[in-house]
Amino acid sequence: MDATSAALDVIEHQAAVLVRNFELLYRRTDIHDDLDRAEYLLLRTLAESGPQDINSLAAALGLDPSTAGRQVAALQGLGLVARSPAPTDRRRSIITPTGEGLRRMEEVRVRRAESLAGLLEGWSEEERHTLGVMFTKYNRSVAERFLTAAPAPEPAGAR
Repeated sequence: MDATSAALDVIEHQAAVLVRNFELLYRRTDIHDDLDRAEYLLLRTLAESGPQDINSLAAALGLDPSTAGRQVAALQGLGLVARSPAPTDRRRSIITPTGEGLRRMEEVRVRRAESLAGLLEGWSEEERHTLGVMFTKYNRSVAERFLTAAPAPEPAGAR
């Protein structure tokens, strides 16, 4: 096995372990009792990118528009997002997070960050920074290949 194949083999295996670990963390914490991952990501996307229509939101999240529509309907039923007609085309709905939606998303974000800080407690700031840069680069590669929307902007300090 050449060096490239060996590196890809390690990445492939560790990616599988990473997915398993994410599932393990999901099952063993109560962070997602308030908002599940889909709700959290949808609200976080709206908070960072601003109000948008279902098709744009679906593209940004890598979802089918009907799936995004169902998620939005569920969040709307909980009072976490609001729909309003698009000013230029009243057939389209613009989805906006409510104050309550933003508050709950922020609570989950803080709890996730605290949990992550505990997991990475023994890591140096440079190691945490490198992991953030690598996750960002990996997620951008996935977005460029599979999402129809432009990749999300890099978070501050991710370079």
